[in-house]
Amino acid sequence: MNEALRAARILIVDDQEANTALLEGFLAQEGYAQVVATTDPRQALPLFRKRSPDLVLLDLHMPYLDGFAVLEQLRAEIPRAAYLPVLVLTADAAPEVRHRALFAGARDFLSKPLDFDEVSARIRNLLETRLLHRQLHERNLVLEMAMREIQLERKLSERLLLNVLPRPVAERLKREGGVIADSFPEATVLFADIENFTPMAAELPPEQLVSWLSGVFSAMDRLTEEHGLEKIKTIGDAYMAVSGVPTARPDHAEAAADLALAFREEASRMSCPNGESLRIRIGMHSGPVVAGVLGSSKFAYDLWGDTVNLASRMQTHGLGGAIHVSEAVYCRLKDRYVFRERGQVEVRGRGVLPTYLLIRSNGLGSPPAA
Repeated sequence: MNEALRAARILIVDDQEANTALLEGFLAQEGYAQVVATTDPRQALPLFRKRSPDLVLLDLHMPYLDGFAVLEQLRAEIPRAAYLPVLVLTADAAPEVRHRALFAGARDFLSKPLDFDEVSARIRNLLETRLLHRQLHERNLVLEMAMREIQLERKLSERLLLNVLPRPVAERLKREGGVIADSFPEATVLFADIENFTPMAAELPPEQLVSWLSGVFSAMDRLTEEHGLEKIKTIGDAYMAVSGVPTARPDHAEAAADLALAFREEASRMSCPNGESLRIRIGMHSGPVVAGVLGSSKFAYDLWGDTVNLASRMQTHGLGGAIHVSEAVYCRLKDRYVFRERGQVEVRGRGVLPTYLLIRSNGLGSPPAA
């Protein structure tokens, strides 16, 4: 007998002490070391709860509670998916009694007087089945835990993916894979940069600098999401967002202008670590862009094209606290927003271009600081 069978817990329920003693002696000879017996069927359920037996040897005709009542109690106690073998040992060999016992939850049925060779074989078979069920249950638990871990890792991966990719792009990447690249004939790109950041950064401890910059960018992230734009990336102290990508929208310029005004308003309520007022330069340009996903393990969603370059130039040639826009933006929005001419600005690679400062929308907002 293997150790697993030897360690099996067995509960005997029979109102005749001679029968319990006979079974206990037989089981000891067979090598079963954990055997408990009771002659009071009312103690069957408490002993079952205390001992958690692997096998119950049960008589049927007993005072106080018959074996059928005990079976009913045990069936109510055992989880539906669990397997607990109950071997009925009774002097009543009537077929209807056998059928009733098996229907009530007994796994096997033997009539007295007992053939102990047969009893030994039946007990071994029932216990081996019980052990197989237990092993299956344990493996299922391990599998369930592994599946939960996989699901958690998948959710974490999806969350991380959404942190670096727009949701439509992330869903498309999971669905299609391969190269993700699209052309957008109409979009508005926005750059925002913190004025005098470099000298300020040189004077601050790294922890203080990063903490403050994180707060500024978190506020920008919140506003970007509220206005329905897509953050592309941060580059040092510069913040890049786009309207009309990855989902095209006819009001891309208006949405970007509203975000720029919100950025400026938010910055006016913030200050730098050195106590000075926070001033940001914002640049915008509208036109065609190409957007796509770079990388195979570390993904990045980015934009390319002359529109991106010119939006960046609008920011670098802008004024602190002002929203500097190209003529393309001005022509789209001049009927709904208030602008002021900036004048001719020489832009590398493009020559001299007319540019404008966005002041407000629908009478809201305030002029930028000079």
